[in-house]
Amino acid sequence: MITPEIEKLLLGKNFASFATLMDDGSPHVAPTWIDYDGKNILVNTAAGRIKEKNVKNDKRVALSISNEANPYEMVTIRGTVDEITEKNADVHIDKLAKRYLGLDKYPFRSPTEKRIIIKISPRKVFHQKPPNQ
Repeated sequence: MITPEIEKLLLGKNFASFATLMDDGSPHVAPTWIDYDGKNILVNTAAGRIKEKNVKNDKRVALSISNEANPYEMVTIRGTVDEITEKNADVHIDKLAKRYLGLDKYPFRSPTEKRIIIKISPRKVFHQKPPNQ
């Protein structure tokens, strides 16, 4: 389902629009950094944020990722949250800061926040390639 071309987008410096469902069924969408572990798409966030609250209530999510170098290449993924974990979340956010910002440490952290990783299992994937490819 995740081809090498799609994996390249997931592991690049590409932002994702991450959609979750509110208690009333309305969508919540937020731009976010993403990662891929070979099986799951990973979203790192602070515990207690709306993303975590929403996925605990409804595990269905969607992501839309555009290639930063060519926005005519994009992928949309619908999936379900398989796991929410604190394990290695601090190391993971620093890894993402290196990829997205070129910094060794995530600079936006508050002293009281606890990081978590939301692991998403892809269920339906659509890849739009740019014209002439």
